[in-house]
Amino acid sequence: MHATRKATASAVALLALATAAVGCEGGSTTAATATESAKPGCSTVLTRAKRAVKKAEDVNAPWDGPTTGPRAVSDQTIVFVAQTLANPGVAGVAQGVEEAAKVMGWDVNVINGQGTPAGIKAAFSEAVALKPDGIVIGGFDPASTGQQVRQANAAGIPLIGWHAVGAPGPSEDPRLFSNITTRVEDVAEISADWIIARSNGRAGVVLFTDASIPFAKRKSDLIKKRLATCSGIRLLSYESIPIGEANSRTVGKVSSLLSRFGSEWTHSAAINDLYFEHAATALRADGRRGAGAPFNIGAGDGDPSAFQRINGKEYQAATVPEPLSEQGWQIVDEFNRAFAGRPASGYVAPVHIATAANSGGALSWDSEGYRQAYREIWGK
Repeated sequence: MHATRKATASAVALLALATAAVGCEGGSTTAATATESAKPGCSTVLTRAKRAVKKAEDVNAPWDGPTTGPRAVSDQTIVFVAQTLANPGVAGVAQGVEEAAKVMGWDVNVINGQGTPAGIKAAFSEAVALKPDGIVIGGFDPASTGQQVRQANAAGIPLIGWHAVGAPGPSEDPRLFSNITTRVEDVAEISADWIIARSNGRAGVVLFTDASIPFAKRKSDLIKKRLATCSGIRLLSYESIPIGEANSRTVGKVSSLLSRFGSEWTHSAAINDLYFEHAATALRADGRRGAGAPFNIGAGDGDPSAFQRINGKEYQAATVPEPLSEQGWQIVDEFNRAFAGRPASGYVAPVHIATAANSGGALSWDSEGYRQAYREIWGK
């Protein structure tokens, strides 16, 4: 278990500006048009945002996941098909599955798809050929492996996804016993709330996304919509940079934004922490302090490098991490329900905000109590 971590607020407000309008897609940039608000500030929205952020930063919240379910089914075999084990999120969940399966006495085989369409298809085909009791779709779109999904369905092999489709829970098309993920709506809203709360309702924001990915674009559009509820928040720019090109394009783009907006740019949100890994180079070259503006939040993932930047106060102030190990344990619990002929639990982990003040120096986030709760369910 992680050590108990205390949550406190951190960040500074710099600028009173007007509401934001619209961005554009496909690798393009827009400076948001500002319209004067009749009522500067957003006291009602700010109060709500501060309340939501305080709750999300709590590291001592009681376990709110399953407490009942079937006893452990014995002698099962699971295959985890990983999109790529180079993805820290996928690797973290795979480790959680292995840890929980060991408690159950199950065998786990992890097959690396190497991050390529051909590699993922080959890995999934190998998984089906092994005739396991269950298969995990680890971090890739099942539509890209339609033949393998149909083969597994026909063989009666339960499929459980991690970040496989857009919504948590069971899926009919593709047929998944369950999909494990936080709700994109919750992640987007709390990321925007963090900016509203930590800026005291007055900020100039840049939003980074990959509009070529529908899931990512939806997340950034939801962030933008939430920010627009506060009249003191101005969306300076909505930047679409493909994730696969983030390493080559982010530095130049951030340098350009710094030239355009200077001190007006006080906060940023991105659909993935990795944008800030590359933004740090440009911010450092511009003489920005690692603990200063723009204050950056990653709306998702929470990989170890993001925690390193946050803990070191190096150009990232917060992340909304997925509880990777916890979700691995949930996957095992969902399989146990499938094997016992029971429905999926329906549990969705609540969002959490990790900062230097509440991380306790850890490089990942998982809520307290999940291991003991699942052990009690399984009789282990």
